[in-house]
Amino acid sequence: MLTRFVTHNKSALNQIMGITAWGFTIVIASFVFFYAGYWIDNLFGTAPTFMIGLLILAVFLCVGRFYWDAWLKMQQQQ
Repeated sequence: MLTRFVTHNKSALNQIMGITAWGFTIVIASFVFFYAGYWIDNLFGTAPTFMIGLLILAVFLCVGRFYWDAWLKMQQQQ
């Protein structure tokens, strides 16, 4: 009984850590793409075109990759 509880808690902890890692990935990618867009906008004088575009691209790519990873994990459990 106790081993089942410990195994379940490890699984829940692994899931929480995975979601936390994805959260950090989304935030860091957003800042990197935002800064790259800001730099390109200053270079070409096109503020805020690249800044907003790259920020949206970063969010869509990270969230899409998160859903893809979750879908693969769901397929493995079945």
